[in-house]
Amino acid sequence: MRRIEECILYRDFFHGEILKEMEKLMEGQGDAPSFYQCLNGLVELAASYGFAGNLWHCYLTFLLVNHENAFSTACEITWPVKGSINALALHDFAIFKEFFDFDLQTLEEKYPSGLCAVIVRYGNIDENSKLFNKRIRDRICSLAARLGEAKSAEEFMEDMVAFYKDFGVGKLGLHKAFRIAHDDREQVVIEPITRIAHVHLDDLVGYELAKKKLIENTEAFVSGRRANNCLLFGDAGTGKSSSIKGILNQYYDRGLRMIEVYKHQFQDLHEVISQIKNRNYRFIIYMDDLSFEEFEIEYKYLKAVIEGGLEKKPDNVLIYATSNRRHLVREKYSDKLERMDEDDLHSSDTVQEKLSLVYRFGVTIYFGAPDKKEFQEIVCTLADRHQVDMPREELLLAANQWELHHGGLTGRTAQQFIDYLLGAEQKGK
Repeated sequence: MRRIEECILYRDFFHGEILKEMEKLMEGQGDAPSFYQCLNGLVELAASYGFAGNLWHCYLTFLLVNHENAFSTACEITWPVKGSINALALHDFAIFKEFFDFDLQTLEEKYPSGLCAVIVRYGNIDENSKLFNKRIRDRICSLAARLGEAKSAEEFMEDMVAFYKDFGVGKLGLHKAFRIAHDDREQVVIEPITRIAHVHLDDLVGYELAKKKLIENTEAFVSGRRANNCLLFGDAGTGKSSSIKGILNQYYDRGLRMIEVYKHQFQDLHEVISQIKNRNYRFIIYMDDLSFEEFEIEYKYLKAVIEGGLEKKPDNVLIYATSNRRHLVREKYSDKLERMDEDDLHSSDTVQEKLSLVYRFGVTIYFGAPDKKEFQEIVCTLADRHQVDMPREELLLAANQWELHHGGLTGRTAQQFIDYLLGAEQKGK
């Protein structure tokens, strides 16, 4: 068998230590401790990522779908790829096909234990992954089965390219949403969020004009047309954050990704953008509940990022924010008095500095609290969706009593009321 060191593109793998030890075992150079250590590594990986079936194939597939190189990143979303790099990729895939074709159970001749049969037909005790969601885990396991059945290196490559085209590569391809973190060296790291709410825009009752405006801007963005940074503002509990989550779920399959950023992380934005600007995905930098007190200066970082400075902001990055404040930065009554002070020629500069941030958002969308009738319509719609069995008059009476003590007339209050009814119903069963 050819060795992994002969690969041109696919080298230096995360979790690649198992592959190196397995190479030695395949060549008869390993020993019993290495054999059992490799089996342990495959099982622990399966426990972390929820793999089942042929764990050897799942492991190899895991390496391939996470390896970002000149070929895999070129294939994501924008396949096909032209040029000599295809020949290099085929060379590497031919080597990997040899690993896939290796029958793990032949190791039993030297290390008789009966364990290899378990590894290639592994039933996981818990398919809920700690590091992947079910959707990603299933895609990797399905690809592993196809690659194991490939008749040639060309067919193997076709399956890999199809995966890269449909789902991307590495953490940015496999996951929908991310947060900012720092590693041990205090370097900025874009970290996947593995548990996100599966909210869809249709789940948000009402606000049709607001949703239409949001969809139009996002549709233009993912289609490669000009689009604007977007601010969703208005009353609390009216569905601003839910709309953003719905947009992500609706456009993920078309290459949309979202990175959640908090105020104290604004100074990291330039580094984040430098890591994503050359990828084939479209990124929304998401800022939830954005607002600033007058003593906070983080908004200056944000203004600089939006404007782009000397370096133009990448076309694959937009900023979406939600806020309860229309102008984001807190204004005081004294600000208005300063504008009227004729003795201070520059009194309005500070005020304009505060207001200028919101003008960086080309699209602003208002989410207002519903009136009584709209609130009741939301309650009835949610009750129908969740099959709440209660007479309409009784339902609305209970909803009215609930909103008086739980946040007023908002969509969030309506959802909390329905959740309360469903919880009580389950308790009674």
